[in-house]
Amino acid sequence: MINFQLNSSPVEVDLDPDTPLLWVVRDHFKLKGSKFGCGMGLCGACTMHVNGEAVRTCTLPVSAVQGAAITSIEGLGTPDNLHPLQQAWVEHSVPQCGYCQSGQLMSASALLAKNPNPSDVDIEMAMNGNICRCGTYSKIKSAIKSVSKSVSKSGEAIRTQGSLVEIFDPVLGNKEANS
Repeated sequence: MINFQLNSSPVEVDLDPDTPLLWVVRDHFKLKGSKFGCGMGLCGACTMHVNGEAVRTCTLPVSAVQGAAITSIEGLGTPDNLHPLQQAWVEHSVPQCGYCQSGQLMSASALLAKNPNPSDVDIEMAMNGNICRCGTYSKIKSAIKSVSKSVSKSGEAIRTQGSLVEIFDPVLGNKEANS
């Protein structure tokens, strides 16, 4: 048995320990918000928080999260109580097709939890490796900056825990992060 917390609820699974966490969350717990993109941890569609860190879960074996706190996109906010980033995504018309958005939001929320007032470079580094085929990078950056500014003005903390994750995208490098 592998025990962990999923969106603040204790859970246990009796599965092959090498099963990627993404598939455990999607298939066993039926939480379909996190997406499968590349299967190699390069695109960011599968990003969840593991103990507050933004982590690619398509390659992370479930055995690696024994005792950990996992947050999927479903644990970030609710339709009645959106996370500030989810609200900013709506206000800035970020989603196009929407496929990458859960991973984008999870990476951005981990960044803001660690650094509520990130520079442009901090945002670019944290979001590097989250691929958006629709090219909404500038809207994503604007949404993150708007939440950062509102947090700075209000002095309130963002309702999540996490940290900056630097992932180099071997295909795009930093080029897309600067868009």
